[in-house]
Amino acid sequence: MGLERFSLKGKTAIVTGASQGLGEAMALGLAEAGANLVLASRNEASMAKVASEVTSKGVQCLTVKTDMLKADDIQAMVDKGIAQFGTIDILVNNAGINLVKPFVNLTEEDWDSVVDTNLKGYFLCSQVVGREMIKNKNGCVINNASVFGLRGFPNIASYIASKGGVVQLTRGLAVEWARHNIRVNCIAPGYIVTEMAKRDIETNPKILEQNLLKIPMKRGGQPREVADVVVFLASEASSYMTGQIVSMDGGWSAF
Repeated sequence: MGLERFSLKGKTAIVTGASQGLGEAMALGLAEAGANLVLASRNEASMAKVASEVTSKGVQCLTVKTDMLKADDIQAMVDKGIAQFGTIDILVNNAGINLVKPFVNLTEEDWDSVVDTNLKGYFLCSQVVGREMIKNKNGCVINNASVFGLRGFPNIASYIASKGGVVQLTRGLAVEWARHNIRVNCIAPGYIVTEMAKRDIETNPKILEQNLLKIPMKRGGQPREVADVVVFLASEASSYMTGQIVSMDGGWSAF
């Protein structure tokens, strides 16, 4: 088997939450594989930095300031991507937030903020992009969930609930869209050393200790290790995979 099946040359990918962390790493990985990028985020300054790195890989890049909870914003972002590149082949739903707080102290606003961003945003973006992919009878959607969509953990109930919803959304869309030649898969990273993870640990240093106790490999993952799996799932090398939850957690979910 030649490595050409891993190539994304000539493809166009949308990455949401692309201004930092995993979104940045995934955008760079897709660019290295040859994909043109549409970056979506509310942070224009950080997106511009990522876009510069993306174009240094020899591909084209479009940045669009997008609120992932506004359907009109998402539609405008997708329309701009199609106008520039002709089609959208790959969608990586990645934008998300976390909140560390005991469940009994969560406010309704806390709950809505996390669940809406992490789950409703994926619904809205998948719906808009999915309509285009159905027209084209081709596409690939990759949702970023978490090991916490599969396992429990204290003080992040809203996050766990949202990521469990992402896992089930992935399975539902995979079954519904297979007849349109659209594959839908999900990554479930464990503890990955991103800025968001570092902030959580600064809030509660015990989080790192609790994480490492559950990881057989006894280390956190690197964003690039997640990006490599995303490239595989976006490529023809995974052409018979859909509805799958791919864990990247150092062995956490093997317990």
